[in-house]
Amino acid sequence: MTGRRLILVADDDADILALIKAVLERSGHEVVAVADGAEALAGVRMHRPDLAVLDITMPLVDGLEVLRRLRADSETAALPVVLLSAQAQEADVVRGFATGASAYMKKPFSPRDLVARVAELLS
Repeated sequence: MTGRRLILVADDDADILALIKAVLERSGHEVVAVADGAEALAGVRMHRPDLAVLDITMPLVDGLEVLRRLRADSETAALPVVLLSAQAQEADVVRGFATGASAYMKKPFSPRDLVARVAELLS
């Protein structure tokens, strides 16, 4: 599919959140940006995004728990989710995919790689 797609981005680091938002908007997407996992869950329910990008380490509800809850809900179970994390050990990546991630990107990440991964998941 082409056209403007809605992406929810959750990261508690304001600089990274602003970077991801800018990069995805420049690539033609609409972005809802939130700063923690609780806001991410509320944002998914409110905005019904086409894809979510979640940091793993966030306050209130971490990204893995957000992902678990999304996968457990029939309305959001199929939502493509990209996990972003500084947790880069093999076990962390395996845990992310086992929880239901569509993609796992290690921080620091290439903005171009993120845009490519998002495009792939939305196609």
